Amino acid sequence: MPRIGEDLTSYLREGMMPTVWCPGCGHGNIFRAIAESFRQLNLDPSRIAVLGGIGCSGRTPFYFNTNAMHTTHGRVLAFATGLKLANPRLTVIVAMGDGDALAIGAGHFVHAARRNIDVTAILYNNSIYGMTGGQEAPSTPLAFRSTTSPFGNIEPAFDTVELAMAAGATYVARTTTFDFDDMPRYISEAILHPGFSVVEILSQCPTYFGRLNQLGDAPELLKYERSQTFLAENTPLLTKAEMVGKRPLGVFRNEIRPEYTKEYAKLCQAHGGTYHA
Repeated sequence: MPRIGEDLTSYLREGMMPTVWCPGCGHGNIFRAIAESFRQLNLDPSRIAVLGGIGCSGRTPFYFNTNAMHTTHGRVLAFATGLKLANPRLTVIVAMGDGDALAIGAGHFVHAARRNIDVTAILYNNSIYGMTGGQEAPSTPLAFRSTTSPFGNIEPAFDTVELAMAAGATYVARTTTFDFDDMPRYISEAILHPGFSVVEILSQCPTYFGRLNQLGDAPELLKYERSQTFLAENTPLLTKAEMVGKRPLGVFRNEIRPEYTKEYAKLCQAHGGTYHA
C-alpha cells in the first residue's frame, strides 16, 4: 500500500471527500487499493472508466478522478460491456457488491465471464446488504443473522470463485481487506490480464454484519476475516479439519483465451467492417 511520499491524489476527486462509507467499513480499504493499483501501473486517468452499480460499493466511481458511471442495480456489467465495445482502449473497472453481482446481476456476471470481455470486476463481499438495511445476501453464510433472517440464514451462500471459474472468467482471485498488500497486487494483475477478471475481496461491515452477528467492530472483524481464510498455496500443509468452513485466498486461475472485443474486431474485418479493438 502507499507509503510516505507515494501520492495517489492524481486519481482522486478530493472535493468529494470524505466518503459516505461507515466508520470501519472495509470498502474504504478496497477503494485505496484500487487507487494504488492505478499508481503502480502508472495509468492515465483519462483512459480509465470506473463503473458502479447500486449498494455501498456503487459509490466507488464518485471518488475517482477518471471517467465514471453510476448505473442500475445488477446491470453494471451490461453497461461495462457496452462501454468496452464502444471504446476497447479504455481500462474498464467495475465495482460490484455481493448482491449486485450474485443476486439480481448474476446473469450478467455469468455471461460477462463466458464472453471473456476485457473488464476487471472487483467484487466487494461484506456478506450482507449494507446500504439498504442489512438484509440477507446471496453471500451471507449459513446460520448467520441479517435483518431478514433474524433467526439465522438457512440458504447456502454462493462461492464467488467457483461461480466465476465455472462461467469462464480467465483471471480469478480472492483476498481480504486484512491483506493490504495483496489487494493492489491482485487488482493490478487483473487490470493487465487480457480478458474477464474477477477479484473478490472479503470486506468487513461493522454496522450490520458485525453488529447483528455479535462479531464486534472493525478490528475484530478483520481478525475474524483472517481466522476464516487460508492461503490456497498452503493447502498441502493443512488438515481437512483445519480447512472446514474456511475460504482459500490467492489466484485460482490466470489463463489466456480469446478476448471478446478482439474476436469481434476480427469478425468485422472479415466482413468489411472497420471496428478496431
